[in-house]
Amino acid sequence: MKIISYNVNGIRSALNKGLITWLMREKPDVLCLQETKAQPEQIPVDELMMLGYHCHWFSAQKKGYSGVGILSLQKPDKVVLGMGIDQYDDEGRTIRADFGSLSVMSVYHPSGTTGEVRQDFKMQWLEHFYNYAYGLLDERPELIISGDFNICHKPIDIHDPVRNANVSGFLPEERAWMEEFLKGGFIDSFRHFNRHPHHYTWWSYRAGARARNLGWRIDYNMSSPALKLRQSGARIMPEAVHSDHCPVMLELD
Repeated sequence: MKIISYNVNGIRSALNKGLITWLMREKPDVLCLQETKAQPEQIPVDELMMLGYHCHWFSAQKKGYSGVGILSLQKPDKVVLGMGIDQYDDEGRTIRADFGSLSVMSVYHPSGTTGEVRQDFKMQWLEHFYNYAYGLLDERPELIISGDFNICHKPIDIHDPVRNANVSGFLPEERAWMEEFLKGGFIDSFRHFNRHPHHYTWWSYRAGARARNLGWRIDYNMSSPALKLRQSGARIMPEAVHSDHCPVMLELD
């Protein structure tokens, strides 16, 4: 089973940049999307459905902002929109699909780069999301959380850890949260298989950052402890260029 997470930075923009051709080639069983930036009725789903995908979306109330989705070849038994907390659900940040005993969540964590108000919102979100995710494990122990976490965990995950030490996305308190999240049992699937540096999932559009591979690894497929032995491979897919992010893939037996 191939699960791919992809922050597309606008689903309509990504489709115009050849996302369908890429999807035909990769054929993931489940595709988790973030930052769709569209209401469900604005998304041209006909081509996606022709490829055999069941499409589910959870959009922000604010148009052109945030939003997540899940595409799957198998019809989900159940789809859950949001966390049940209005201030986060209004921004369309989580969607979960259940397939038998397996659950896959697409999540788009807030960014704090626009200032203190949003950074405070992000830290509050992180506390609530931790409780939500670990509480969900009691109900759905076979859980994959895929998405843009907007956090680099360790210096190996960012091209310049020294200069970015006080930048949102690599702040000590954000990295400490990520450490606790992983200590609790969730597995960073990419690092489970690959300990090498210079693997990133997001690059600034400025100064040719992507061509120079000056990036950040902020997109993850997090596996619950119950799925540890089913993980058979994971990789980052920088050849996909429909967004300022690239996809990340997890394979399960």
